[in-house]
Amino acid sequence: MMDRDGDIALEPRQAIGSQESAPGDAHEGASGAGQDPEKRNQILAGARQVFFDRGFDAASMGDIARAAGVSKGTLYVYFENKDDLFAELVSSECCETAERMFVVDPDEEDLEAALTKIGRSFVAAILRPSSIALLRTVIAISGKFPDVGRRFFEAGPCAGISRLSVFLRIKVQQGLLDIEDVDQAASQFLTLCKDGVTIPVLVGAPDAPDPAAVEKSVRGAVRVFLRAYGSDRRTAP
Repeated sequence: MMDRDGDIALEPRQAIGSQESAPGDAHEGASGAGQDPEKRNQILAGARQVFFDRGFDAASMGDIARAAGVSKGTLYVYFENKDDLFAELVSSECCETAERMFVVDPDEEDLEAALTKIGRSFVAAILRPSSIALLRTVIAISGKFPDVGRRFFEAGPCAGISRLSVFLRIKVQQGLLDIEDVDQAASQFLTLCKDGVTIPVLVGAPDAPDPAAVEKSVRGAVRVFLRAYGSDRRTAP
């Protein structure tokens, strides 16, 4: 069959042991094609470089194979096509970003300090160059590939809201917050934190936000959030 680059793309079983295979790749599919996590991460690293440098449409499977240091046959053992590879990259990047977002002790009694820490780590995570590049690429192709947009939304924004909701629910149980819909409250808090910070970066003006502006946005979000949902709104900061 022909691939998107106009080259012959071997079927996964044909790719194993083919002449196109790089040294050490020849038999890696024999005991479970595409299951080596190190090789998979190696391919995703190459894909990240190519997709973010060139954009989805300009990227080719051949380019990705070269950037990843694997044969094109090996690439097709792990991923069916470019769409499948990019969708997996979206999920991988979103999971990595989610892990960076919320590192906070659920038993932290100083709610203002805990929310400030969450807000800072959230904004820092979404402002990473790779996060911005991913968002730009997803926006550019989601109309053509709605499933990619759906996977990004579920693995990114929805996952972030779910993680924060767990923390907020604990604080409600501890009597520190008064919230009827924790998912809605989590979404509101994250939106407040990034308000006025991410859009300028996303469109390239400026290239990097002023740290003071980020801090102001996060602290403002915490202040508004606690006034809205603090168990004693009269004394909330």
